[in-house]
Amino acid sequence: MRTSIVECRRCPRLRAFCERIAVEKRAAFRSETYWARPVPGFGDPRARIVIVGLAPAAHGANRTGRMFTGDGAGGSSDFLMAALHANGLANQPRSQRADDGLALRDAWMLTAARCAPPDNKPTPEELDNCSVHLRAEIDSLPNARVYVALGRIAFDACLRLLSEHAPLPKPRPVFAHGAVFSPARAPHVIASYHPSRQNTHTGKLTAAMLQDVFARARTLAQ
Repeated sequence: MRTSIVECRRCPRLRAFCERIAVEKRAAFRSETYWARPVPGFGDPRARIVIVGLAPAAHGANRTGRMFTGDGAGGSSDFLMAALHANGLANQPRSQRADDGLALRDAWMLTAARCAPPDNKPTPEELDNCSVHLRAEIDSLPNARVYVALGRIAFDACLRLLSEHAPLPKPRPVFAHGAVFSPARAPHVIASYHPSRQNTHTGKLTAAMLQDVFARARTLAQ
């Protein structure tokens, strides 16, 4: 499964963008070799909590090769990791490099799109192409009980997965921070604002708000 993700070339626009970013690089990472391939998930294979994000950051996971890793001080990776650490789901509050010793407990991280998209906006077709990887990876986590969807696109990706097993209720569940959708005989879905700088620097998403989401996820996972 990991090989099929890493070697995927279903989306030419995304592959070209990731490879171009790896050549141009950010000045702070000029001496580094970028991963520049689709990024597989990371975490505890026994996880009951599955964290679903949007896509790798161009100079974060696209550089380091690990989900939510290395997008700089104040970036989504450290903001997310601090919330996980506060809830006992990570052994450290930062995620800087693939070899930094980070370990997740009862949690697995992945994204709806596995390649960094221009302007953080994958197209519907690209998300559809990548859904096969999302489905396969979640299917490989036998204990999954809760999906934490970071942002509306991740929330929609989770609902799409669930709709393959049973019809969604009408009206369709609506994205709102902290909202919980609990279908019968399927994992719960908790919606959260994405921990992007746009949300965290404006106060739309605070550290306490994200910590509360994972506290709720831990309770539901029981």
